[in-house]
Formats: sequence, structure tokens, C-alpha cells
Amino acid sequence: MLLAENWKDYRLLDTSGGEKLEKWGNVTLVRPDPQVIWNTKKDSAWQQADAYYHRSNQGGGKWEYRKSFPENWVISYGDLRFKISPTGFKHTGLFPEQAVNWDRFGEMIRKAGRPVRVLNLFAYTGGATLAAAAAGAEVTHVDASKGMVQWARENAALSGLADRPIRWIVDDCEKFVAREIRRGKRYDAVILDPPSYGRGPGGEVWKLEDAIFGLCSLISGVLSEQPLFVALNSYTTGLNPGTMAHLLSVTMPKGIATADEIGLPQEKENLALPCGSTALWQPK
Repeated sequence: MLLAENWKDYRLLDTSGGEKLEKWGNVTLVRPDPQVIWNTKKDSAWQQADAYYHRSNQGGGKWEYRKSFPENWVISYGDLRFKISPTGFKHTGLFPEQAVNWDRFGEMIRKAGRPVRVLNLFAYTGGATLAAAAAGAEVTHVDASKGMVQWARENAALSGLADRPIRWIVDDCEKFVAREIRRGKRYDAVILDPPSYGRGPGGEVWKLEDAIFGLCSLISGVLSEQPLFVALNSYTTGLNPGTMAHLLSVTMPKGIATADEIGLPQEKENLALPCGSTALWQPK
């Protein structure tokens, strides 16, 4: 498992009973996590959390605020800075386990020793976008949510990267890639972080397992003649690391595909929490 263990402003304190106790800067949150299937004893730190997310049996849920704290605040990862704000869907605007990928992307871009064009799809609030831009890449950031793209732009400004060559695109990712192929646009690196489920503009249901092969096949057509890497993240149970590596192997040009779980170190009892899977394709 690849662990995001270089955080200073984020800490996973404990996990139990389908929940995790986290420290985001100076704010402590309790949030649900389906990976936590164990019921170990919870100490007094759980009762001292600033906010607690209660999941509803009807879907979704709501926050219980036990102490007052700002509506949003900023945390840092190295030179990158991110706005954190609890949302109605339990999220905070950042997936801290993805820092392990930000480090890898930045290292590969710097080692390339040439201009690198990156396409970041389902780019959310821009963690990978900022890491790539900070490493010197030209980035196209694409997400279907206007609000998330605006949040990413705020993170870029907080990180001192507002003047970097980043294109901010609000669009359906698959349709955008198809248009880029027709326009002859090519990218040296592609990052995909698709959701498990989604809904199209007409209300149609989008399931990752059904769509991912076609999407990856499409991605192969937008790669440059000297591609650097393609990265695929998944939080979907059916897409384990081996499946993801196989998928990239059969949809990308000849190369090497590797995959692993990613996770967060847990402070209590020195354990690790699995948080999804990541796969990486690189040319031979």
C-alpha cells in the first residue's frame, strides 16, 4: 500500500464503527467511511470532535457542529494550499490520500526535463492540477461541476499558482476528450479520478464499471507521440489494483502498467486505512 505520510496539516487519528476521526489543521471532524468495518473501542478524543457527520438512512446526511469554527479554512501540503470546508455530502473539498499521487506526478514531470502538457479529468478541487503546475507543467483542468472548478481556482491562488498556464474547463470529461481528439490536441500525461457513480444532464445514470473501458480507450487517442504517463484512480470496490493495471495495459500503447492500494497512516495503534486504488501506465 502506498501511504500519504508526508502530511503535517492533516492527521488520521483513529477509525472505528464505520467512522474516522480526523484533524484538519486545528479542526477535528468525525466522518463516515465504509472501509472501516471494525468496532474497536473509541476513546475520549471522539467526544471532543468539533463536528460530527450523521449519515441518513434515506441517503446523504448532515453535520452536527459541537464547537464553533470558520465556515472554511486553509491547510498546506508542502507549498500547496487548500481551502477546506465541510459539505453536505460529508466531504471537505480534499482527499488527503491523493497526496501520494501528487508527489509522484510532480517527480515524473520534473524528471522529464522537457515541456509537459497534462490533462486532468474529473479534476475536483485541483490537488493533482496544482502539483503538476508547481512542477512546471501546462495543465488543462476539466470537471463537470462549475463550483468545483471555482474551488480549484481558489486553491491555485492560495498556492501562488494563479499565473501558471492552467486552463480551467467546465465540461463533461468524455465529451471534452472526444473534441480534443478531433481538434488534434495532444497531451503528454493524463490523470483520471472518476466518481463511482454520476448523473448526466438528462438524468441518466453513469456507472464507472460500465464506462471506464470506453473512457480509457478514448484517452489513448489524446496522448502525444512522447507520452509520460496515464494515471487512473478509483474508489469503486470492483476496480481493484490488478483490474486497473490490466485495464490500462489493454487500452494504452505498449508500456508498463502498475497498480496499488493507497491509504493513510492512522496514529492510533500505528495502523493504515485503505482509501482506494491507483494505477499508473508509463511507456517502455
